[in-house]
Amino acid sequence: MLTRISALRTIPRLAFAPVRYTSSQVEGSVAQSKGFKQKEKAHEDSYVHQREMELLTKMKAEVCTALFTILLIALLTVFTKIEKKKAELDNLEQKQRELEQKHKE
Repeated sequence: MLTRISALRTIPRLAFAPVRYTSSQVEGSVAQSKGFKQKEKAHEDSYVHQREMELLTKMKAEVCTALFTILLIALLTVFTKIEKKKAELDNLEQKQRELEQKHKE
C-alpha cells in the first residue's frame, strides 16, 4: 500500500482551478463605477461635440456657397441692366448727333 501512495505522488495532478484576474469587485461592477461612467460620458460628449462641429462646418460651407450664388446672380442682373442702359444711352446719343446734323443742314 505504501508503494501505491508513493506512485500517486509522482504522477502530476492535472486539476485546473479557475484563475481570476479581477479585484474583489463583482463581475460587471466596473461599468457601474463612478469613474467609468464619467469617462464614458466624457467620451460620448466629445464624440457628439466633434460630430456637431463637423455638421456646423458643412452647414457653414453650404450657406457660404448659397450666399455666393445669390450675390453672383445679383451682380449679373445689375451688370445686364447697366449694359442695357449703356446701349440705350448710345442709341440716344446717335439720335442726337443725327438731329444736330439735320439741324446744321
